[in-house]
Amino acid sequence: MSDESTRRHTMSGHPTRISGQRHRQELDEQQCLDLLASVRYGRVMFTVRGLPAIRPVNHLIDEGRIIVRTRLAAKVAATLTVADDIVVAYQADQLDQDYRLGWSVVATGIACPITDADQATRHTERLDAWLDPAVDTMISIHPQILTGFRLTTA
Repeated sequence: MSDESTRRHTMSGHPTRISGQRHRQELDEQQCLDLLASVRYGRVMFTVRGLPAIRPVNHLIDEGRIIVRTRLAAKVAATLTVADDIVVAYQADQLDQDYRLGWSVVATGIACPITDADQATRHTERLDAWLDPAVDTMISIHPQILTGFRLTTA
């Protein structure tokens, strides 16, 4: 049964009922990286004074690293200024709540600021700034643990 065949609609085009059980398929590291590369936004998780913090950011994948662009004044960048390397988690997904299909990936690893001017310029050209780009910081996350799953109908 295909994902498309599980969708039922009313005359208005809205889903009415979703049939069939969903299955959770675990993803390997390469599948996780491929899925992260297929979307532009995710959430970075870090700690501030011992408490969890989460911020939405845009990202790209470069040689197995997750590159995020954030405001220098943002808490994640400020945390990195205090400690050159910190442990963070990065999560991105595409989940359809109506059809209960999609995927989610979590990467846990070491984050560090990108200080090499050539690398920063290259990544800046590929990542759009959300706000004033003059105050942006590039951060590289080196995943140590990559986990993910896909929800499917079969």
